[in-house]
Amino acid sequence: MIQSHEELDVYRMAFEAAMRVFEASKAFPVEERYSLTDQIRRSSRSVCSNIAEAWRKRRYEAAFVSKLSDAESEAAETQTWVRFAVACGYLSQEEGDELLQTYDHTIGKLVAMIANLRPWLLLRRQR
Repeated sequence: MIQSHEELDVYRMAFEAAMRVFEASKAFPVEERYSLTDQIRRSSRSVCSNIAEAWRKRRYEAAFVSKLSDAESEAAETQTWVRFAVACGYLSQEEGDELLQTYDHTIGKLVAMIANLRPWLLLRRQR
């Protein structure tokens, strides 16, 4: 049984992707520091933080779904920034495609969790 959000495959995948984004974005031009670099780092990290928050809100179905949905949205936002980075020549097409695929898998896992909530929720016992 999973005891922590850090044991979730989707969290691990998102964390590793965020670290890849961080490393790749170190090479972005300095003039992108407060725009593309900041935005792609924030959204990629936010996927992980929203998964962590969702895990702690498993007692409340609506809150759990809301946080998982936020993680899904942040993953999609990160994909948009990756596309910009490729279009601007800051990431290679291959590196961009790998990140896009990772975020597609992340989104798929989040959607699957939302579609099949029962195993993830901490259900209250009936009195």
